[in-house]
Amino acid sequence: MEPKWLTWAREIQALAQSGLAFSPNPYDRERFEQLRRLAAEMLAEQTDTPAERIEALFMEETGYATPKVGVRGAAFRDGRILMVREVADSHRWTLPGGWADVNQTPAEGVAREVWEETGFTVTVRKLAGCYDRRRFPPPARPVPFYLYKLFFLCDITGGTATPSLETSEIGFFAEDEIDGLDLSHGRVTAWHIHRMFAHARDPLLPADFD
Repeated sequence: MEPKWLTWAREIQALAQSGLAFSPNPYDRERFEQLRRLAAEMLAEQTDTPAERIEALFMEETGYATPKVGVRGAAFRDGRILMVREVADSHRWTLPGGWADVNQTPAEGVAREVWEETGFTVTVRKLAGCYDRRRFPPPARPVPFYLYKLFFLCDITGGTATPSLETSEIGFFAEDEIDGLDLSHGRVTAWHIHRMFAHARDPLLPADFD
């Protein structure tokens, strides 16, 4: 589980954001702004990110605070799973995916992400898991917002391996190769990838959830 300071900072930020969304009282709003600043300082104290940058990120979030949603696609070819090196995380390996987009279903979103990052078109076969990002095992990096991760099994229907602005390399890996990869642990862990292999082997396996 993630450290207590991260849970507390995230909850303080969520309370501040929701308070600013609904409170008309200027004195209460000032207190909520102070809470938002405190949450940023807590995160800055434990990371290498300046408090001002974190607070600016928090200020972009308005309205009632709810979890963010990310999607990842697990597509297989000849028993090997499709993976990409993500430019944004030092070219480490991960399953293709990203943030869910407004006005797209989760399935549409993951199919779009796979296409954009790999050049392969897919159909989405199954929701394999809905995971609480807080429960990613170490060494997953801390994130300032509460996050759900949806993992889908996908079938490749066409296309060719094509790196993008977000990805520098594309590859297919057998299950016994996963533990030796330099993974982007903020996006996916070896445990999650092994779960995708389990779901691929057993189509009747129910979806994982936290």
